[in-house]
Amino acid sequence: MAGSIRICLIADNFLEDFAQCVASIRAHTQTPISIFASGNENKAVPEMFPNETVAWQKNKLGWGHTVNNFLNSVTEKYLVIMDPSTNFTGDAITPVVEKLDAGFQGVGWRGGLINIEDEWRSVDDRGDGEVDVLFSYFFAMDRMDREFALKAGGANPSATYYRNADIELSLALRAAAGKLWQMELPLVQGRHHGYHDADPDYREKNSKKNYSRILEKYRGRTDILSARR
Repeated sequence: MAGSIRICLIADNFLEDFAQCVASIRAHTQTPISIFASGNENKAVPEMFPNETVAWQKNKLGWGHTVNNFLNSVTEKYLVIMDPSTNFTGDAITPVVEKLDAGFQGVGWRGGLINIEDEWRSVDDRGDGEVDVLFSYFFAMDRMDREFALKAGGANPSATYYRNADIELSLALRAAAGKLWQMELPLVQGRHHGYHDADPDYREKNSKKNYSRILEKYRGRTDILSARR
């Protein structure tokens, strides 16, 4: 199992919590980890994790470009895009791989259905089942469908900030006839620094920019949505 899947993490400056995330993964799986870090504040990351695959560059790379870098470079059969605010409490890998083998293009921990009555401006969590959207707290794909994801457009390079960009990626997969599955997994979320500790003006400006693209491209496309439940 461990040889066929790789976990992908983006270092987010809060390195103590980032190290806790990596330690939680290592406590429950030997799945290899790829870490991408950028900026001077993350320069120490390669030395912190000598047993993991770490790429560091001085210039910042936005969320969309970083995710596409993972999609293009990982060679294992499966990959997991995972936020460092998420921590393992058990084996979250085996059940996800089983579901990917069942024919889903994406499997994740949190997500939901687009709220049509709210004019596509929100997502309702309906628990386990087929969904329209998976969030990047923990988003797994398989190798063939990773190529599928890239053909569907991958993550939008315009998404410098993560928030709502995972919704856009999910809907791009749905628009290309991909199927997404949400399931409960042995994971917990700590403090989400990418949201709570981001500059509020930057956060709101870029979140709105990402969601505006979603509404422009997909609002009204009920044909790409999964069955309501």
